[in-house]
Amino acid sequence: MAGLTAGAPTPQALTVHQASRVLEVAFSDGATFRIPFELLRVYSPSAEVQGHGPGQEVLQTGKRGVTIAQLEPVGHYGVKPTFSDGHDSGIFTWDYLYALGSRQDALWAQYEERLAAAGVERDAPMPPRGRAGGHGCGS
Repeated sequence: MAGLTAGAPTPQALTVHQASRVLEVAFSDGATFRIPFELLRVYSPSAEVQGHGPGQEVLQTGKRGVTIAQLEPVGHYGVKPTFSDGHDSGIFTWDYLYALGSRQDALWAQYEERLAAAGVERDAPMPPRGRAGGHGCGS
């Protein structure tokens, strides 16, 4: 999602809760979501995670303890977190944050299915860049 959809809910408040590792987002339609940092990280909209097209997604592991080191506004349409593992290339639009928040249960289930299908554990370290599962565009 590149930006705001006309008429879509907009954030009224964003709170980074470091101790519980969740981003709390309150939207104009009254919805409030507490999105775990790990979920944000494994579903980052960056090319490094999503790839450059369908089927090129890179399964993220070892992100349970990730925190948000910095959260920068991007125009009037989103934010760019810098995660404690150094990942900082994902721009989270308001639409995307709303989708992550409203679909958390389904997204967690999908993530667990992908882990099982790949035969890897959630806390397994990521393979070094340039090996299977990575991509080399540098984004």
